[in-house]
Amino acid sequence: MGSSARARPLSTPSVEPTIVLSHRQMHPLITARREGRIAALVSLDLGLTTDEVILGHEGVVLPDGRSLAWEHIDEVNADVTACFVVHDNGVRKIQVFSAFLNRSYSLMPTDGAPTLINSGFTMHRIVGIDPYQDTLRKIRAIAPLRGRVLDTATGLGYTAIEAAKTADHVLTIELDPAVLEIARLNPWSAALFHKPTITQRIGDTSDEIRTLDDQSFTRIIHDPPSLSLAGDLYAGEFYRHLFRVLRRGGRLFHYTGNFQSKHGQRVAPGVVRRLKDAGFARVVRCPAACGLVAYRDG
Repeated sequence: MGSSARARPLSTPSVEPTIVLSHRQMHPLITARREGRIAALVSLDLGLTTDEVILGHEGVVLPDGRSLAWEHIDEVNADVTACFVVHDNGVRKIQVFSAFLNRSYSLMPTDGAPTLINSGFTMHRIVGIDPYQDTLRKIRAIAPLRGRVLDTATGLGYTAIEAAKTADHVLTIELDPAVLEIARLNPWSAALFHKPTITQRIGDTSDEIRTLDDQSFTRIIHDPPSLSLAGDLYAGEFYRHLFRVLRRGGRLFHYTGNFQSKHGQRVAPGVVRRLKDAGFARVVRCPAACGLVAYRDG
């Protein structure tokens, strides 16, 4: 199903380096201007690195020679839920509408790595934790990651990137190409497209998993969208395939949400029951990662 997806293109500059900003990066510029300084240090990649920019009367001169007018800086600063890519000496909000799923996606800044907004839902925990720390907790829940790893829902690619740091190979599957358009503009997702040990596949994971060999993965990370958006990824039949492709002695991490929340209390018990019915010998809660770890006996 995913192979036939079509989304509205969001083009990126072919020569100029991609510069991505949010309101969090505008504060140093606005403060420096107010104080009458002629230069300031600012991150042009959502907090990963910093560069010096020159402040002028009309705007800011970026390291690549492009200028960004103060009106555009004010535009970015005014929107606390969006990230913007610098384009043709202006800015454009990073958002895509997918006609394939009739959903809108956008990139939202946080204290650390940005998160993906899918139809109004944030795809990572952002209260008291940033998305990359959220990812690290999920990875640690089934550490060590060795051999071949399956990541069932690519999203911004944070899980695949982190898993690939120790695993021999990571297969990551994304349903909607529109999501990958967002990821390509996210500086924190760069390794998803450059690391040779990560293989991306476009398709519906509930279909794609049927094509995977028995016992071909040592670890599986299942971090699906909410039940309302992806009910087939919570189904008993799908869990039986997860069990089938996991090696003996392997582990599965399944994100369910905070166990104290209404969503977690509603979803987790059914997930535990269906995982056990699928063959997993033991399913334990991992509150720090807001998910479950399921074990396949050796």
